[in-house]
Amino acid sequence: MRIAFIGGTGFYEAKFLEDPREIPVKTPYGEVKTLLGKHKGKEIVFITRHGKGHAVPPHLVNYRANIASLKTLGVKGILASAAVGSLNMDMEPGHLVILDQFLDFTKGRQGTFFQGEKMPVVHTDMSYPYCDFLRETLFQVGKSLGLKVHPSGTYVCTEGPRFESSAEIKMFRTLGAHVVGMTGVPEVVLAREAGICYTSVALVTNYAAGISPTLLTHEEVVEMMKINSQNFLKLLLKTVESLPEEWECSCEKRPEAELITGG
Repeated sequence: MRIAFIGGTGFYEAKFLEDPREIPVKTPYGEVKTLLGKHKGKEIVFITRHGKGHAVPPHLVNYRANIASLKTLGVKGILASAAVGSLNMDMEPGHLVILDQFLDFTKGRQGTFFQGEKMPVVHTDMSYPYCDFLRETLFQVGKSLGLKVHPSGTYVCTEGPRFESSAEIKMFRTLGAHVVGMTGVPEVVLAREAGICYTSVALVTNYAAGISPTLLTHEEVVEMMKINSQNFLKLLLKTVESLPEEWECSCEKRPEAELITGG
């Protein structure tokens, strides 16, 4: 069994891996540089979403290549990180939120493997987009570690790379969103299409526009990620240690997943 970590803002290195080796994976959507290593005997694949030094903005991330590469490597579950702004006063900077729903406000991204060209048109069910088994495992591990972790939350994904206006944030709050970010979609959708269990832990770095008393900066986000990265990494590694070698889950029991070969 292989588990993948997808590192977002502030999570660019994998010094926690034993015997790491870089494996370039060719996919129909482009080549992806992955890092394969171990933690306590369990194999982990690491991808940094924005590339080295945060070189790739959120709207230009090659999400299809990333997920296809993990499919090729036989990954069963993905634990992704997401730096987010909070729309909920109870979800304070430094808190972790285990996402259970999303709202998609992206615009020009390649959001599916099934374009009706080389791949057929497929309408994948997204009623419950995140893997319940991984979500529950993360939450129980977070509680055991004494972390400030919320068991659920709705993530709204915007196009970026700009931050949102205060009017947009007011609208998102009305729609029921709890946190806002720029990378969660289409990543979660593609993982579901590929039949890979996927969950995302949102690290609250600040309050969103119109809620925060100060102007938002990328530096603020990175600094908060640095402060909380150790707790965040502790949660991910302890979760990997807690996972059984196999588990039954509906995420992978989708006929369309067999169509995605990755390489």
